[in-house]
Formats: sequence, C-alpha cells, structure tokens
Amino acid sequence: MRVLHSSDWHLGRSFHRESLLGAQAAFVDHLVETVRAERVDVVVVSGDVYDRALPPVDAVALCNEALARLKTLGVHTVLISGNHDSAVRLGFGADLMERVHLRTDPGRAWEPVVIGDVAFFGIPYLEPELVRGPWELAERSHTAAVSYAMERVRAHPAARKVVLAHAFVTGGEASDSERDISVGGVSHVPLSAFAGVDYVALGHLHGRQVMSETVRYSGSPIAYSFSEAGHTKGSWLVDLATGGTEFVPAPVPRPVSTVRGRIEDLLTDGRYDWYEDHWLQVTLTDPVRPREAMERLRRRFPHALALAFEPDGVARGPAARARIAGRPEIEVALDFVREVRGEPADDGERRLLEEAVEACRIKESV
Repeated sequence: MRVLHSSDWHLGRSFHRESLLGAQAAFVDHLVETVRAERVDVVVVSGDVYDRALPPVDAVALCNEALARLKTLGVHTVLISGNHDSAVRLGFGADLMERVHLRTDPGRAWEPVVIGDVAFFGIPYLEPELVRGPWELAERSHTAAVSYAMERVRAHPAARKVVLAHAFVTGGEASDSERDISVGGVSHVPLSAFAGVDYVALGHLHGRQVMSETVRYSGSPIAYSFSEAGHTKGSWLVDLATGGTEFVPAPVPRPVSTVRGRIEDLLTDGRYDWYEDHWLQVTLTDPVRPREAMERLRRRFPHALALAFEPDGVARGPAARARIAGRPEIEVALDFVREVRGEPADDGERRLLEEAVEACRIKESV
C-alpha cells in the first residue's frame, strides 16, 4: 500500500495580506497529479486543513474540490482536525462521506479506518483541558492526552497500523507560523509516545522533519512565514510494503527570502537581482532610518512585504531584541506586563494570564 502524507494546508491563510488561494489551488493540482502518477492508495492529511475555525467560503470550496478530485481517482483520504480547525465544523457529515474519512472526535481516535489490511487511526489535536475529565487523566498535559490515545491504539488487534496525529514532538523544530499550543508552558510530546506502530504521519510543525524512520512531519505545502525561507515543501510518499519513503517536492508559487543591508546597496547591487520576484523580508542596517524606505524598495522588489530597521553598531535592549512571531502567547503577555509596569507579574497574575490564554485557545478549537 502506498500512502501520501500531507498536513497543515491552512486553506484560507494569507501571507502578509497577500492571498495564497492561488498557490494553495496549485498545490491541490500537484497533489492530485502525484496521487495519479505514483499510484497512491491513501492520502492522509494530519490536521490544520483550514487556517481558522470559521474558514472563508473560497477555502471551503477549495477543500471540497480537493476531496472530490481525490475521490474521483478512487483513493481513500483520511483527515484529522488540527489546533487551527474547528473539530465540530470540519467533522460535519463525517459518517456520510464515501472514501473520505474524517476523524475530529477525540473519543474515536482508537476507532480505525480499515483500508485493505491496514488500520488508519486518526488522533486529532487533543486539547488537554477538554479530554482530561472524560479520559480521567492524572494530569493536564499533551503528553498525558496523546499517551492515553496511543495506548488504546496499541491495544487494537490490527496487525498493521498507521497513525495520524497533530502534536509537537520533542526535538521538533518550530517556525514562526505555528500557533502556540503549550499548556502550563509545556507543549511537547515525547517521541516514545508513538512507539509500536508502522508509521506515524505528524502534523503541526511546518518544516518537513524525520523524528525517526517511522515518525515524520510532512510540513506545510507552502511557506507561511519568513522563518521558512529555505524550506523544501511537499509530502512524504510512504510504501508500507517495503518501508520505503520518498519526499515529493511541491511547486513553489513564489520564493520566500530575507535580505539584510543598507538601502542603497539593496537598490543598486547586482547581487540582489535574484530576489526581485521573491516575497521578501528586508532588514535595513543604515545608521539613520531612510525615508520612504518601503516605497523605494518596492521599485526594485515589488513583492517586498515586511520591513525591519536594525542599524549596525547600535546595541539593542531586550525589548527591541524580543521577537513576537512564533513565541508562546503567554511569554508575550508576561513580557508586556514587565515592560509596562517595570516589574514581572506575580504568581497569581501569571496563573490568571495562563488561564486566559488557554481559554481563548479552547474557544477557537470548538
């Protein structure tokens, strides 16, 4: 059996206000052609199908088109919900679909989709606060939630097992475009939690990563932050009969790059010709902030999207060095309190902020 492992489509997402719908549609074309050319039997999508709980209409239409085209090819598609998805909305009609198998209910994580002689288990994003009570977990953590689900999966009598999961595995490398899922400051799940199955198709982290020979992240099909400049995007093609894996690169709608230097050099030096058609993040190092910098840069780099100013030779304090993108929300909130008040939040204030951040995340996942 040949399985194509994809994840983190984030349909409906934009990139610094630039629409990505056309790029996402091109990825769907590529995915369908890969399934046809490589004689794929099952496509698995490991969460974050949409970018938000209530996706725009055109994103829903593109998802519908993708699933319909895959069904026409005669393949099975197994999807789980991620932390960006609404499990309820994405899971609507799950029992009515043919050849499209949705797993968004945590209580069905150990109910396999059996295709041929392989059992596919879909473990959707597990919000610890929501499953702790029903599952009688000893602690409120991602490790406890995932470990419980995997124990039930391992207890199933199926001889061959593939698991889809949406989680942050210890040792994985994050980018700036994943939403923080930490609970009490901890977001990681140990690799050992996924032992005992034939293949684990992970989602959540946006860079392709090999955690072990049988546990992998496919990453997102498109770059969603400048921290992903240099990533090769695509999907894993897995042959369960031989154990072989091959990464299938996806098309690049427009390269994503970062450049740094003084504005006159950036505007005139031939070394930067390569970047003229890239989505670009520019960091200017001039000693004095240039006037109309973005307007001038866009004459040469029409797709410049982000601009920062870090003059050479100027020491920057902690607040200037701190980067918000990609950091846990609780850290940003605590830094804000410290910056505004001149002293850190006390234990009671920290607990209140943690509860507020987690309440917002739970509300978005419903």
